[in-house]
Amino acid sequence: MANVLIVDDMRTDRELLGKVVSKAGHTPVYATDGDEVPARFAETSPQLVFLDVVMPRTNGYAACRALKQNPVSKGVPVVLVTSKSAESDRFWAERQGADDVVGKPFTSEAILAVLKRYL
Repeated sequence: MANVLIVDDMRTDRELLGKVVSKAGHTPVYATDGDEVPARFAETSPQLVFLDVVMPRTNGYAACRALKQNPVSKGVPVVLVTSKSAESDRFWAERQGADDVVGKPFTSEAILAVLKRYL
């Protein structure tokens, strides 16, 4: 089915997201921070990106902006999966180009709903 790029510095969160993505019939691909996003995107051509916000080096907001400004990746949905999910954080995420926000801790149902919505 679809490649789904999962970007999170927490191994547990990457693995949990990956399990949900796999069970839905898609292929998870991983990056551990925003600096890895351009290379992993180029290597795997994902159809959806799950992106944490709070990460070392390049945070999720900056990585989202970079994806949305790149002609190759701008049409790919970016969903922030983050503990920063207050209304003001959601507003800021939208301003950065994010297509959606899922709060942490996330549920399998929330991730499945995003997969159905965008893939």
